[in-house]
Amino acid sequence: MSARKITDAWTWPIDATRYDQAHGLTARERRFLTVELPSRVKSSKTRQPSLDTVERLARPLHDVFDHIEFQGPERRSLVFYLLEEMGRRDRTLWAWTDAEWIESVECRRHDGNRIIAAAFLLRGFDALASFPKRRQVFSCLARRVFGVERLAAAEKKIKAKLRKSGYGPRTLRLVPLTLAQLLLITRSPRMEDITKEALLQLQTRNSTLGFEKCVIPLSRVLASDGIIDQPLRRLGLRPKFIDETPESILTNVPHEWERLARYWHETSTQSRVSRSRVYCHLLSVGRWLHATRPHIEGPAQWTRTVAAEAVAMCVNLKICEWAHSATASRFSNSGKPMLARSKVSVVYALRTFFRDLQYWEIIPRSFDPHIAFRPPRSLLALIGFNPRVISDDVWAKLIWAGLNIAATDLPLPGGPGGGRTNYYPLSLVRALSAVWLFAGLRWDEIRRLRLKCIRWQENAPGERVCLLSIPVNKTSTAFSKPVDKAVGELIEAWEKERPTQTTIIDPKTGEQVDYLFAYRSKALGPAYLNCTLIPILCKKAGIPDKDVRGRITSHRARSTIATQLFNAREPMSLFELQAWLGHKRPSSTQHYATINPSKLTKSYEKAGYFERNIRAIEVLIDQDAVRKGLAAQDAWKFFDLGHGYCTYDFFDQCPHRMACAQCSFYVAKESTRAQMLEAKTNLLRLRQEIPLSEPELAAVEEGLTAYEKLIANLRDVPTPDRLLQIEAAPAMHTTESEEQC
Repeated sequence: MSARKITDAWTWPIDATRYDQAHGLTARERRFLTVELPSRVKSSKTRQPSLDTVERLARPLHDVFDHIEFQGPERRSLVFYLLEEMGRRDRTLWAWTDAEWIESVECRRHDGNRIIAAAFLLRGFDALASFPKRRQVFSCLARRVFGVERLAAAEKKIKAKLRKSGYGPRTLRLVPLTLAQLLLITRSPRMEDITKEALLQLQTRNSTLGFEKCVIPLSRVLASDGIIDQPLRRLGLRPKFIDETPESILTNVPHEWERLARYWHETSTQSRVSRSRVYCHLLSVGRWLHATRPHIEGPAQWTRTVAAEAVAMCVNLKICEWAHSATASRFSNSGKPMLARSKVSVVYALRTFFRDLQYWEIIPRSFDPHIAFRPPRSLLALIGFNPRVISDDVWAKLIWAGLNIAATDLPLPGGPGGGRTNYYPLSLVRALSAVWLFAGLRWDEIRRLRLKCIRWQENAPGERVCLLSIPVNKTSTAFSKPVDKAVGELIEAWEKERPTQTTIIDPKTGEQVDYLFAYRSKALGPAYLNCTLIPILCKKAGIPDKDVRGRITSHRARSTIATQLFNAREPMSLFELQAWLGHKRPSSTQHYATINPSKLTKSYEKAGYFERNIRAIEVLIDQDAVRKGLAAQDAWKFFDLGHGYCTYDFFDQCPHRMACAQCSFYVAKESTRAQMLEAKTNLLRLRQEIPLSEPELAAVEEGLTAYEKLIANLRDVPTPDRLLQIEAAPAMHTTESEEQC
């Protein structure tokens, strides 16, 4: 067989249709197999009996042994043994069951692999997993059936592609055994003949994690070559909720309601995540419907009254209140009031469901869903912009950890701790950390970044700007935005070390693309950043993975970066930040960016609201006048105006504060009385805050013109001293007022 030329064309070596496959033995064959053959074999060790009598029984065995190149005395001995077994069982080998073949192998273990080859080539024996030494059985049988050269060529091809994709020795070591089983299931040594059904059969048979870790990489190689449509998924992964809905979830849900809910899910054009969320909400409403209104089976029986009651139910909804028992048992906060945002989500799910069914003419239009399922204003008022920003000190530590992460920080497979392991290269982890810490992207956008997504732009000689190409996302088309240079440098370092990967179908665009962060022919896992990388960075930074706002997740970086850019020394405007984040509307950006309290404090201080409306003035208290009881006749409180003193007790209420020289309460500092006042040693110096009116503020800020306007407006307003005189003698009001003015 070593000299046999390997060709792509291959046919099954044994054509069983050429043989007589009758199950029963003739009388002559029975006598020969039970009497003559045993006696002749025992009587003569050198002279072997002729098998012409049982030629139809011996010919298939000889053809099998010719194909597997089994010669010599051991071959004749094995043929005689199998013929004697036919005589003992009174049936030809075509009628043997799998248990009888296994019994024959156990009775003659040194020839077990050859007997298995005969059973496989002649009858398609498929109970290979029943033997204890599976590795030896599969490998030996594959080599005997398909040939050593063919099997070695297939192994070499598979290993080269897996090694190029980044798989290590642990996976490559299992390739021969896994490939042998797969080729035996398909009954062909050609890779093009492998089907997805064969892969699923092998994955189910080898339920151990080690073998499954090799089956899945093989499926990725076959998918990249176009042999199968898509690679396999892990058996341990939870199936899609809608595709395989357990019957327990549909308990207490009216059949018609569930049927139309499933129809909506299959017909709606929303994303898979949105459709699944709405479907779950509809099942919860169905359980409420069954418990409170069992006579209503489907949406067609709903009225505006039922819709209003459903909205009232959503307003008072509690966590897991109408969920199925399996879901409620997983939440520790079950029974507590639900958040306002979650309540509104249920109302909007009902609105979307009834709106689409009415538009598709599945149910009659008995009410307007937009009006009937309108969330109460009191509930909407509880929903506001509340970005989950990470504090600046914690974020600075995370940035340091991401830029300085080392190989010793990454948990190795099989290492201590029993937690999640990391098999990605260090350069990939560094580039991923930089993108998460500086680019402000959603996790889906990070996973779907394309190869060569970095572009450098020269703004000035020696000044380069790094532009990152963002793929199509949920709110915008593909666009580019500037990022820090460290992001571009680390991505370029990873691209130089990145193994050649197979193209992967982008689920959003349906294109065959080269993902930047693809490794081992698959994209990054959905939970890798939240469950593996972020805990690694928190541990290196010496901070907990939780804060007052909850767990540190991938999406919180987006809010943190947006808020820091919005509160920088030279901040980005709301519209610039909207373009940088890739939002469709500015209102979406407001959910991510908030004004920093420190910046708000500085802006408030610069505005000078308090100083603008309040002025502090020094007050002198004559303690001698107060002690001697002269405060009723003489002035005892003196407001320091700078150029003089005002002795009016209610100076803060006087409208003539800007023209005090006209008033008799005014004492100029150059006068003898003012000098005597300042010479007193028992004066108590205080400060009093004086609120200013708008004309006074204008006079202070705008200068002489506003001051003259203020004086003109006060021309007919009596001064405090004249006001007191008017109250004492109203008859003198006219003449004395004119004299004061």
